[in-house]
Amino acid sequence: MTRRFTAAGFLALGTLVTAGALGIDTNQTLAYQIFTFLCALLAAAMLAAMLLRPKFQVARVLPRMITAGQAFDYRLRVKNLGTRRADGLVLLEDLCDPRPAFAEFRSALRFPTYRGWWRLALRNQIADIDETTLPALAPRAEAEVRVQGLAYRRGTLRLEGATVARADPLGLFRSLARVALPDKVVVLPRRYSLPQLNLPGARRYQHGGVTLASSVGESEEFMSLRDYRPGDPLQRIHWKSYARSGKPVVKEFQDEFFERHALVLDTFTGRDDAVFEEAVSLAASFACTLDTQESLLDLMFVGTESYCYTAGRGQMQQGSLLEILAGVRASADGTFRRLHDAVLARRAALSGGVLILLAWDEARQALVRALQQSGLPLKVLVVSERDVEAAPAWLRVLAPGKIQEGLAEL
Repeated sequence: MTRRFTAAGFLALGTLVTAGALGIDTNQTLAYQIFTFLCALLAAAMLAAMLLRPKFQVARVLPRMITAGQAFDYRLRVKNLGTRRADGLVLLEDLCDPRPAFAEFRSALRFPTYRGWWRLALRNQIADIDETTLPALAPRAEAEVRVQGLAYRRGTLRLEGATVARADPLGLFRSLARVALPDKVVVLPRRYSLPQLNLPGARRYQHGGVTLASSVGESEEFMSLRDYRPGDPLQRIHWKSYARSGKPVVKEFQDEFFERHALVLDTFTGRDDAVFEEAVSLAASFACTLDTQESLLDLMFVGTESYCYTAGRGQMQQGSLLEILAGVRASADGTFRRLHDAVLARRAALSGGVLILLAWDEARQALVRALQQSGLPLKVLVVSERDVEAAPAWLRVLAPGKIQEGLAEL
């Protein structure tokens, strides 16, 4: 109804309902005459709208990524494929249906209510895109407009198509010309401003080295050329020098030593609530702030399995880590021990780490103790709505809604 009726159409429809309620007894009031007039008016508007249905061609120029909590815009081109002039046009984007599936509805709500259903639908709505007024289009004419919207939360904004609405000559009812145009935009987590951070930690030996370009398998850093020795692999022969000198020359490598930090995100909360969203935003803030020019950053979390994504020194870009965080979901299955084991398995190669936790229970304290006993410098942050009792001086507790104030004290 919000798409079919204009503002004037809603006014006429509301007056129609009111007049129908007041004009039931035709002997007591003349409201039935208003009801009859508005019925005829809306019927004429609907008939005229159905007869005026030109065809349109729509093309978008979308940004690759947008950020949650911020307004965005993009360009869109509309072409009139009809043989008549089209005016009174409005563009409406067809977003993915945010209504929860039946399984999600029953699992998320203990007692099904309309309010709970509405809250779930609102949680699934990634963004909202405003109606855009289009100029009048002559036959075969094309116009470019700028569409504006607001991203509510991180995730993937899916667009199923676009609809060009044209009002009837009375301006009460619209005809809708739908154009199938599937597309998607990644909505990155919102990020906070961090103070200047210098993570402590010494350079560590990296087994096999890290190649400066993406590749599969292990590699080492090239050091120099030397004469061939019996037992050297043929893959290391430098063929150009061999051809120039007439004797075999091989490439010599050395293992690399550099800093490698871990960014550990706790996902064991069981639900996508405000605390978890703040933790993801906090991880995104560190992922885009920490310097990966001369070091590596390992993003570690647990979903359906244990994940570790590495950025820096020719590996992934920091923007790729943000895209990964845009799709992270809370883990309802398994125990925190899975993350505990995954982090300790990489402990020998790490120079330091940042731990973003959702609680300060015994399982999480055990992980921190194990890392500290190995001499690994840490920054531990707990995102919690409750105060942590007997918290160590080095532990930072951040409350949802006050994250930026807490980060200023780092």
